[in-house]
Amino acid sequence: MRTNLTGPARDAEAARLAALYKAGDSIRGIAASSGRSYGSVRQLLLHAKCPLRPRGGTPTQRPA
Repeated sequence: MRTNLTGPARDAEAARLAALYKAGDSIRGIAASSGRSYGSVRQLLLHAKCPLRPRGGTPTQRPA
């Protein structure tokens, strides 16, 4: 079971997860690999002031 992160440990974990997210990992993927919930990963990304991508993945071109 994970414990609540506070202080410098929270800042360091938020920065680590933000780097993964900025490299293209999804919040769900980060949650699965880190053993954290989707909500806790999202909160840590917001704590790191990481801009979140819009929902829905990469848009595709529709044929004209």
